[in-house]
Amino acid sequence: MAERALREILADRATRAGELITAETRLSALAELWLARLDSEGRIEATTLNEYRRVLDNLVLPPLGGLRLREVTTGRLDRLLLKLREQSINRQRKAKVVLGSMLDLAVRHDAIPANPARNTSRIHRPKQQTKALRVEDLTEIRAAVRRWVNQERPGPKPTQDMGEIVDLMLATGCRIGEILALRWSDIDLNAAHPTLTVSGTIKTEPGKSTYRKATPKSDSSARTVVLPAFAVELLLRRAETLPNELDAVFATRNGTWHQVVNVERRWRTIRKDTGFDWGTPHTFRKTVATLLSEQAGDEQASRQLGHSSSQITRDFYIAKPAVAADLSHLLQSLAGDLDEATNPGAPTKPRDHQL
Repeated sequence: MAERALREILADRATRAGELITAETRLSALAELWLARLDSEGRIEATTLNEYRRVLDNLVLPPLGGLRLREVTTGRLDRLLLKLREQSINRQRKAKVVLGSMLDLAVRHDAIPANPARNTSRIHRPKQQTKALRVEDLTEIRAAVRRWVNQERPGPKPTQDMGEIVDLMLATGCRIGEILALRWSDIDLNAAHPTLTVSGTIKTEPGKSTYRKATPKSDSSARTVVLPAFAVELLLRRAETLPNELDAVFATRNGTWHQVVNVERRWRTIRKDTGFDWGTPHTFRKTVATLLSEQAGDEQASRQLGHSSSQITRDFYIAKPAVAADLSHLLQSLAGDLDEATNPGAPTKPRDHQL
């Protein structure tokens, strides 16, 4: 036993000293090396790294961190993932993504011959029907925002920001972080067709103040959209307010950027008892996608939202209508000679359409 313990200690020291990954490396040590590698590459945002760390610390390492890589089998991983599925599919998915990626690093270092996470059970996420608001629903949504603003409560009275954030999301299809990151320099209200340019998003990291990231979520997210008249009027009203050092369209009373989580929390309070408890700020984006898809097509809707492909828009953002479009006048052509077959000798009715 003493000899075995000594070998394990020496193996751990060798791994730490040379950052070598071998079959004797513990999964917890691999996790640290993997996170350090991602951080040094600089390709992944700090918020994503923090989420990976949270998944490792809370879901993966407590049950598996002490295992040697040679002990990390598909069966062990599968049992963990199935247990996490009982809690939520989202936890199962996140754990599998993290395990798969970090064990790929071990494969590249020849520590293990194959990635055991790749053969674990597939994650089956139930298909959820996309839901969007109807135009007539927006009257109640806006009324609920006004009730929240005017509600008696301790402390300073809320500003009009919340209602105008919602309206600007509806006017553009932008993500909530994109709207909160808007600067006046991103907006051209003097053009023949006033525009808004998406050039950043809002980020909040643990131990760091909320800040504006100078690039949006993806390359395709960077875009310029033409503003409808109601958005132009909204922005002209806001332009009359006092400027702030950030040049932010929406700044807090303290002159800082709004946090996404704070706006989401206010929205959850607003939607309570409205019948729209299922709605999130992302629902406004889906509402825009659905309207534009019906009126201008999927491709135009995709460009407005800043998606990399119209397939993403179709799969996740466009709500199916409750009743299909009325094409009965076209289907009538399929009647053919039905009148003659069922009532021989009857006068033939003229038909407007032929196959």
